[in-house]
Amino acid sequence: MNDYSAFLVLIVIVSAGLLLGRIKIKGISLDLSAVLFVALLFGHWGLQVSAIFQTMGLCLFIYAVGVQAGPGFFDSFGKQTLKHILLAVLLVVVAALTAWVCFLIYDIDMSMAVGLLTGALTSTPGLAAAIEASQNPALASIGYGIAYPFGVIGVILFVYLVPIFFRVNVKKEEQDYQQEVIEQHPQIMHRHFMVNNKNIFGKTIAELNIRTLTGATISRVHHEGVTTFPTTKTVLQKSDLVRGVGTAHDLENLKFLIGPVTTQDIPISKKSEARWFLVTNKKVVNRTLEQLNLFETFSATVARIRRAGIDFGANLHSQIRFGDKLLIVCTGHYEELTDLFGNEDKKLLETDILPIAIGLLMGLLLGDIAIPFFGGMTFKLGITGGVLFSALVLSRLGKLGPFVWNSAGPANQFMKQFGLILFLAAVGTKAGADLMATVTTHGYRLFVMGLCITLIPMLVTTLVARLIFKINFLTILGLLTGGMTSSPGLSTVDAITESNAPSVAYALVYPVAMVLMVVFAQLLCHW
Repeated sequence: MNDYSAFLVLIVIVSAGLLLGRIKIKGISLDLSAVLFVALLFGHWGLQVSAIFQTMGLCLFIYAVGVQAGPGFFDSFGKQTLKHILLAVLLVVVAALTAWVCFLIYDIDMSMAVGLLTGALTSTPGLAAAIEASQNPALASIGYGIAYPFGVIGVILFVYLVPIFFRVNVKKEEQDYQQEVIEQHPQIMHRHFMVNNKNIFGKTIAELNIRTLTGATISRVHHEGVTTFPTTKTVLQKSDLVRGVGTAHDLENLKFLIGPVTTQDIPISKKSEARWFLVTNKKVVNRTLEQLNLFETFSATVARIRRAGIDFGANLHSQIRFGDKLLIVCTGHYEELTDLFGNEDKKLLETDILPIAIGLLMGLLLGDIAIPFFGGMTFKLGITGGVLFSALVLSRLGKLGPFVWNSAGPANQFMKQFGLILFLAAVGTKAGADLMATVTTHGYRLFVMGLCITLIPMLVTTLVARLIFKINFLTILGLLTGGMTSSPGLSTVDAITESNAPSVAYALVYPVAMVLMVVFAQLLCHW
């Protein structure tokens, strides 16, 4: 084929795949993975997409995945979340062992086994790693295509049916989870105090360093009949009434500093309002909420952070990333907050290509370095490993010098999807040439193997999480869908419960599982 014909084939495959991916049957669709199935068909007809599109698509897709996963991947490893991370590791390890057992019992090619593994866990980054590391990438693509449909449907059915099988009372699990949250995060309350400590008369809130000394914050000050929302420059005078916000312990500390508790009410003339602010000001990138000191400066509190389409709670140690959306509860100061965070949608469309190019270059160079291994062997990360490692580290840094390494959500999503469809179109046409011969040789066994690789890891993880770690069942469902990298599965769980427990667990383990699948895919291919 000439260049025009080859490009035409690519466009037809992509267009047909995207149209097919929009078809939903009872809410389930193939989405972008439909491009692979169309490409398999075109490959069976003898049509091919150039390998350069495969390499280009792989680099863009893996880099976007790394940028999205980086902050969450490194933030996941904490003492309180260790059990959840271990369960995600267990799920991926059991899945890899199941694929390895299938390889031994059914005497299939390891490339096929790894393809089944990545399809069963719906892990396209894992497939990308397998195709690069495999000696027979066509078989890896075929295995992925065979296992993927049940990888989607199987997770949905499992998370829907397993609560019934275990006779779980969803309402009770919601109540238990709420109690766990309260125990881990002491209830925040407020009390009113009268200023009568003569040592603080005439001093500002900043001079008193109230937040550091007591742990509490002052949300209102009532002075001579007028209520104001304080800033760090607000001065406390004798007989002022203040509202303190914090835990019971924090408020007890505040009482010793300020004065006695009073039952007098503090009238308010303004209403609090929750507004979303978009982070487009590079000056606040990488700074924590504690460093920004929003409450004392603007009487504002960040209630939620939305990053890469995932919402999670905010705390003082939360770092701000470019493109984050912050839900801020405030009582005025809207213009000041807008100036601070930027809040300019247009800047998300102004993608800075240079940091992406530098990151890709670093990843490609890193992937080509020969790393000494035991037994005198050497190991290379390859394109997938090098680009992924580069993206993870750079996105974790967030900002270095004039460069912001975190791509904005829409830009990163476009790069991820564009790279993925190029990659799937190329690998699919290569695999399609051998598709019928492979299925004819192995028959129904491939579908049985895909089924086992999907279900066995989830069953083992559920039993360990429930019987050994005694984890809340709603959290377990989130761990399962995150470990299986299944967004449709999470949607199913969200329909079962009103609790945010599944979403919290999903967001925690998803980046870890995604990176682990890339690692295990490469390790098995080098077996």
